[in-house]
Amino acid sequence: MMERTVKLHVSHVRRFLLKTGKTPTEVTDEDIRSYLSMFRGMSPRTYANNLISLRVFFRDFMGRGEIVQSFRLPKGPHVKPKVVPTREELRRFYDAIDTLQGKVAFLMFASTGLRRRELLSVRLKDINIEKRMILPQDGGSRTKRTWVTFFNEEAAQVLTEYLNSNGGLTPESKVLPSDKSIRLAFEKARRKTGIRITPQVLREWFACEMGRLGVADRYVDAFCGRVPKSVLARYYTDFSPERLKEIYDSAGLRVLV
Repeated sequence: MMERTVKLHVSHVRRFLLKTGKTPTEVTDEDIRSYLSMFRGMSPRTYANNLISLRVFFRDFMGRGEIVQSFRLPKGPHVKPKVVPTREELRRFYDAIDTLQGKVAFLMFASTGLRRRELLSVRLKDINIEKRMILPQDGGSRTKRTWVTFFNEEAAQVLTEYLNSNGGLTPESKVLPSDKSIRLAFEKARRKTGIRITPQVLREWFACEMGRLGVADRYVDAFCGRVPKSVLARYYTDFSPERLKEIYDSAGLRVLV
């Protein structure tokens, strides 16, 4: 069985290299993306098998894992699809949050795509209110980082109100200093509404909604911090803050209305 698997990997990789006409050291992630697009109309298993072979070859054999890092396997029929809240459920839950800090956290999670630890690490100096931009200082994993993300007008309005009510904040102050208070606010809202929403649920809602609004996967990944550092460096023009803000604003993301 193992020998058969190895032969299959070799066959997939050889076909890929012949198609691109490049050596393994010359291949880029865009070459892989273009090649895999050929399988989009075929069985998800065909796409997955080719991607797995390329992952094994470039990550484990060539030591070039960065060029396959951002590709995700298609979900099989056995995988339970993610169910994200409706906008009505988001509104009901938000209205049930009884603290201004909790409301800020809710809208920031829903409109930035940040992980909980990333949002909790954001300091006042990391935020540009005018541009609605966040440059998180939490670098993420060894291979990935949260590059830059944005929040929408709804979040900006509530965040401004919150900051104005906390005049003692300095540039080094964390915007949301208490994880416990946020968890408590969300738990109270859950008990009131019967709706379970967490920071992770809001992150998933953000990704799904941005996709529904027509934002390309690679940019949704960038907002959510799922792009390898090497890709950000190599394709800076595509992932520059100016370009990402243009894409974010064009989507017109709304959470509550």
